[in-house]
Order: sequence, then structure tokens, then C-alpha cells
Amino acid sequence: MNLMDSHVPPDPESIRILIVDDDPVVLEIMKSFVATFGYPYLTAGNGREALDILDREEVNLLVTDIKMPEMDGIELLRQCRKRHPEIGVIVVTGLSGEYSYVDVINEGAIDFMTKPFDGQEFKAKLQRAVRELTLMQALEKLSICDPLTGLYNRRYFERKIMDEAHRAGRQDHPVFLASIDVDNFKVYNDTFGHQAGDNLLATLGNIMLSCARRGVDWAFRLGGDEFAMIITQADRDQSVTVCERLVTAFGEFDFSGATLSIGVAPFVYRKETPWKELVSAMIKAADEALYRAKEGGRNRIVCA
Repeated sequence: MNLMDSHVPPDPESIRILIVDDDPVVLEIMKSFVATFGYPYLTAGNGREALDILDREEVNLLVTDIKMPEMDGIELLRQCRKRHPEIGVIVVTGLSGEYSYVDVINEGAIDFMTKPFDGQEFKAKLQRAVRELTLMQALEKLSICDPLTGLYNRRYFERKIMDEAHRAGRQDHPVFLASIDVDNFKVYNDTFGHQAGDNLLATLGNIMLSCARRGVDWAFRLGGDEFAMIITQADRDQSVTVCERLVTAFGEFDFSGATLSIGVAPFVYRKETPWKELVSAMIKAADEALYRAKEGGRNRIVCA
């Protein structure tokens, strides 16, 4: 199984919806509709609460009222587009004269609905949004996955490592980067041929997927025999344990001297330092640790 198999939603019901409204009665009605339609959902009573949920939970579709305290639906829409552009947004309002369909679409919503609405209208709009999101997710996965190994590619790595750094800074939880390289890969490839080399890389991809915690760790092929894993919500020892499982599992295959060297480095947050510099420092530290693993004899893990 690769990422394209395991991460593209197999059916629309895998879409998770966040419903936002400050009126408990309306919120309860929308909850009952969404539950009846069969979609998993979360709820929030205002835009600020909703944004906090979006920052820490996996959500695919946001359905929000406009007029709410603390943060209204339009500002929530703007923040969602800025911080979570992959999430689709349907805006709901009882003040049809205040914002038009064009207004909310120009702000980035995918649909607009006015109160009062009936269940069939709500269902139709949700189904259309889910179909579009499912298709877009499938196309996105094709563009960010490495076809040989099924892992995410360098393009997604550059985006995801920045996302996880921001999340770590906001939520104060640890993030580690494992820089992974196949020892003696060129010799193996030259000796046994490119097909055997491809089989080795594909096998490593499957091992990384099996060792990664689903939805918590992120596995990548950066190019050639260079790989990486972003390990979140784990301390140093736990991160090393994940890497030890990789080395052990790979060593169970007979790849004629091809082994794994891994460098591990933490994300270190400094308030006054630009985010790009913080992420670059983590990548550099992991690469330097990998170099020391190579210099120290290979087939080992070194921590920054």
C-alpha cells in the first residue's frame, strides 16, 4: 500500500466537516442534518473557537454562519483560506442582504446558503462540495507523491515541514526531522541493475509507511536514495525508536551491503527568528547528523 492508496479518501463519507454557528438551535439542526447524511463532524460556537479546531484537527469542509461574536464568518473564511487553503468553505447567513453570493465566493468560499434552508438543499450543497473536494484531493495526491515508492515527494516535504514547524510553535509540542540515506546504493544499483535498485527503494518506501504513525508522522522520498521523515508529538527517545525500527526492518532484507544511515534533529523554536531560518536550521542539523552517521561507519543513527 502506498500513500496514494491510503490517503486519498475512498468514499465521500471520509470527509470531516466542521459546523460553526453561535445559535445553539441552528447548530443542533445542522448537526442532525449532517449526522443523517452520514458525514463525521465537529462543532464550534464562533469563529475563534473554529479556528482553534482547524489548527489542531483534521477537517476537510467548513460550514459557517456569518454573523457571530468574537470572529465572524467572513473573517473566519479569510483566516481559513490563509492558514488552511485546502479546506472547502460553505458560508451560511440569515442576512441575505448583507453579503451576496459573489461577495463570499470572492473571499474564497465554494458555496453560499441563506437561512432558512431545508435539509434537501443542505444535503445537495454538501454532496457537491464533497465530490469536488474528493476529486481535488485525489489530483493533489498525484502531484505530491513519488510514483516509485508511494511516499510524499520533495515538493510536499517543503510545504509540510513548514506547516509542522508552525504547528509546533503554536502548540508547543516537539517535532523531529530524520534525514535518511541508503548506504552503498550506487554500488548496489551498478551491481544488480536499475530494476533491483528500484525494488530496494520501493521496499524502503513500504517500510517507512509501516513504521510511520498514521496521521502523526510523515514519510518522504526527496530524490534518488535520499529520504526523510517528519516525526511529530514525540520526544528524542521516541523519535530514535521510530528510526531504529526503520533500520531493523530494512536490515531484514538481503540488499547485499546496502544499509541505512539516519541523522535526527529537533525543531527549535526561537520567537525572534524568522520561520524559514528555523526550518533551515533543523534541516541543516539533521543533514550534519546524517553526515556524522556516514563518517562513523554507516548503518547507524546519529542525533544532532
